[in-house]
Amino acid sequence: MRSRFIYEVPFVKEKPYRIHKKHQPQKKVNDESIEETLKKLQRPGPKGSDYRERSLKIHGLICAKCGREFDEKTRHLLTVHHKDGNHLNNPPDGSNWENLCVYCHDDEHTRELLGKYLSGGKE
Repeated sequence: MRSRFIYEVPFVKEKPYRIHKKHQPQKKVNDESIEETLKKLQRPGPKGSDYRERSLKIHGLICAKCGREFDEKTRHLLTVHHKDGNHLNNPPDGSNWENLCVYCHDDEHTRELLGKYLSGGKE
């Protein structure tokens, strides 16, 4: 006697569908030790690239726009703005720099872009 709960289903395949796995790109193996990598990162950059530290020493840890004062703990929020817009113009006396907090620096460049847009792209 046949069980009444067994049915043959003709459209079911014997093997279920296969899930295709995407191949992840191979990561490059770095043979350098952590110490060697840190030494490379701590090497001084090209001449003139230390202008941030020089500007902070000359102008102090204060934002030139809003007047907010910074300490050693929050100095990472202070940036150097090039007054003439040329980041390669780094005179030793710091006359082309002003220290701005990240918020004022962003505002300065946003105003510059907005001004160019409103004037029809003319400088």
